[in-house]
Amino acid sequence: MNAQTSTVTGCGSSTCQCAGADREAVNAVASINGIALHPPGQRPAPEVLRERAHAELLRQQAVKAGLLPRHKGLEAPELGEAQRKVIEAMVEQAVVVPQPTDEEGQRYYDAHPAQFVVGQAMHVKHILFAVTPGVNVHALTVHAEKALMELLRKDAPADQFSRLAAELSNCPTGAQGGDLGWIGPDDCAPELANELFLQKHSNWGMGVHPRLIHTRFGFHIIEVLGRRQGKQVPYATVRERIAAQLTMQSRARAMYQYMSLLVGEAQVEGLVLEGADSPLVQ
Repeated sequence: MNAQTSTVTGCGSSTCQCAGADREAVNAVASINGIALHPPGQRPAPEVLRERAHAELLRQQAVKAGLLPRHKGLEAPELGEAQRKVIEAMVEQAVVVPQPTDEEGQRYYDAHPAQFVVGQAMHVKHILFAVTPGVNVHALTVHAEKALMELLRKDAPADQFSRLAAELSNCPTGAQGGDLGWIGPDDCAPELANELFLQKHSNWGMGVHPRLIHTRFGFHIIEVLGRRQGKQVPYATVRERIAAQLTMQSRARAMYQYMSLLVGEAQVEGLVLEGADSPLVQ
């Protein structure tokens, strides 16, 4: 096809009929049971809109339960501190969170032994290929994979990792050859900590790891220079910590179910809701 005469079509393009529908959706007023969540033409960011929607669902539930007075306007009111306390008390009474048994805590401990090791550490180098707004992720991945393959060559020079880190890494440690020093699970991004320390059957050996590690920051090439094994903490020492963690997980599930029930019973227009991700009900 001739590039000069081709026309880009499809969903979201200016020539597609759904483009007008997209603009209408952006300008539409989102509402809960007919109560608007924002003024016309002033649609908030998606996360703000979801928070307002969940707050309005809870406010309306409190009104239904006779805990708050009815709102006479057609736009959701701003919640005051007193109203929030009423809603929080309502939620606490409505959401039943079972306390984990000691047997459940023991099972969790047995299934996740790596989470209860202290003193473990690794001496690590890395090369970071940062994922930033507007970056071509596919091209970045290819670039990172090419560097990884170069490092995995049997005839790669001993200083190759440090040289590539200085040349390619988007982390300030590139100036030190990518050296992160000795790090533990709490010293790095959760995704990296999971790969390095928290897998039940970790295959991490010494040297350059044979695949890229993806974290919230981008793609990492990792080289392990040293390892300290650490010591397993007895269950009795971490029993309360595990119980608190299981309780929090149980509460999150119960809150999601509660909010999902409210969403299912409401007439929601102008946005899509699934469950509880509002700070008001966390």
